[in-house]
Amino acid sequence: MFRSLSFAVIALTLAGCASAPPAAGGAVPPSGVCNVEAARWAIGQGVNDDIVNRILRDTGSRESRVLRPGQAATMDYREDRINVDVNDRGAITGLRCG
Repeated sequence: MFRSLSFAVIALTLAGCASAPPAAGGAVPPSGVCNVEAARWAIGQGVNDDIVNRILRDTGSRESRVLRPGQAATMDYREDRINVDVNDRGAITGLRCG
């Protein structure tokens, strides 16, 4: 029993290391490492889903976080995340990786 349980744990662990399938439509999946310079065009734009999705694509990030003035946010650094700072009017004022 212990041996079969050990094999199951190892198999599940290795399955988590398998590469992800290609993105739908043949699109190149994001690298996961944020490149903020690629989305500087967004500063001054109004924030919406289309803009945030384009920022994600252009920066190669896997995750985004829109931060409004006074909003609480964790301080953890994630190289695969783009932070989109917006003002009270919903305009993008800055972009930061992390």
